[in-house]
Amino acid sequence: MTALHQPPRQEPEDRDATAVPAARQPAATRLPFPVVDEISRHCLGDDEPETVHIEVHLPGRVDHERLRTAFHRALSRHPRILMRQAPVRWWHRRYAWQLTAAPDTDPVAFPPPGPDALVRARARALADCPPLDSAPPIRLEVIERRRDAADGTVLLLTINHTALDGPACLRVLATAAELYGGADNSPAPPPVRAPETRTDRPARPDDRVAGAGPGLARPARIAPDTGGGPHADAPHNGMLITELPVPARPPRVGGRAPYTVNDQLLVATCLTIARWNRRHGRPLAPVVVTMPVDDRPRGSEMPIGNGTRLVQVGFGPEERRDAELLSADPPDPGAVARLLRRTAARTRALKSVPGSQLGLAATLLTLPVLPIGIRGALTRTLRTAAAPWTSTTLLSNIGRIPYPLDFGDAGRPTAVWFSAPARMPRGLTVTTVSVGGRIQLALRWSHALLDEAAGARLGALFADSLAATEGDAR
Repeated sequence: MTALHQPPRQEPEDRDATAVPAARQPAATRLPFPVVDEISRHCLGDDEPETVHIEVHLPGRVDHERLRTAFHRALSRHPRILMRQAPVRWWHRRYAWQLTAAPDTDPVAFPPPGPDALVRARARALADCPPLDSAPPIRLEVIERRRDAADGTVLLLTINHTALDGPACLRVLATAAELYGGADNSPAPPPVRAPETRTDRPARPDDRVAGAGPGLARPARIAPDTGGGPHADAPHNGMLITELPVPARPPRVGGRAPYTVNDQLLVATCLTIARWNRRHGRPLAPVVVTMPVDDRPRGSEMPIGNGTRLVQVGFGPEERRDAELLSADPPDPGAVARLLRRTAARTRALKSVPGSQLGLAATLLTLPVLPIGIRGALTRTLRTAAAPWTSTTLLSNIGRIPYPLDFGDAGRPTAVWFSAPARMPRGLTVTTVSVGGRIQLALRWSHALLDEAAGARLGALFADSLAATEGDAR
């Protein structure tokens, strides 16, 4: 079954919630699916739920009813999140969201505390997707935990990615924090960076290919390593979460750094895949990393939904000359430095050019000319045919959390993790957040690609590859 409709879910014990009656709305409240939502809806599968997981660690305890009230009020402040998929038949021309005045069911749950409560909640976030036919398509689980003789709380949100993305749900959570704690949770202003000019540095030949990809060559696929472990044949995704130090960067020149932490994360991702594949005997192939770019405002007016656009960062012809050096153990510092400079030029070019979220092909596929049943079959067929040219992996760098997320007496976050769905043929996503001078890293993979032990080894290799990007700063 897909996440469109599921039978009644076994809720955690002591859910401490009452269902909220559904609010059936007139047809005027229907909104056609945007392009991203429709493509995602066409490609839903049983084995790999389309969930986004957000995990916020607070140092103190929260009051249950006060938090529930604040979260429900936050939903009403952002009514676009109170939606369900309207009933549809294959011959209809569009999918549509139906807005509701109140939740169909209470999205807030309080599982019983225990040593494995967080582990079980994470497993539910990967395997149990909130259904699309019930508003809102999210779930908030509040896990109380005790560590180092101090109370703490984890807010774990599970989002149906067909309806919403992580930054949009984080905006709603920031509103809930403000309503719960009473403190201002307005977003911090973005960092001020010096404008780039043509005189910042001499032009390099590498800059000509700032957005270059691998051309007609097939992108690298991550070498599978299931090892016959206990989860090798399991459905759903596996996940590793850890934290790493923010890598050092060279000093700024003229108010501008030669590359950003995001560039270092992209290079670390490229190095990780190249080194992993070399260790597994895979031939060299160009790495392509899909990178979400989010141009939405972060204030209360932020559009709620799937609002990022995807760009492809290619590591192709220029990297082939240094392939042996980059995939070595350890990578050659000079080759890494050259890759960092090229990556910085690529990402600047890609971010500066506006574009549609999924490109022209997706826009054409979702034109309401044919019935959705036919468009869906065509989309799935094209997705299968294009699988060999799908990017190697996805890196979503949230960066610094723009909101204080101040929950009053429960405190501000000590750690935040995001993870994005890892469906085949990519089978791997990398998501990073910066909190308190540390990078919170979440690796998520398809069990058709990696088992838990292999995922842990890949995480260690990523940490080593990220450290290798510090060469210019030492």
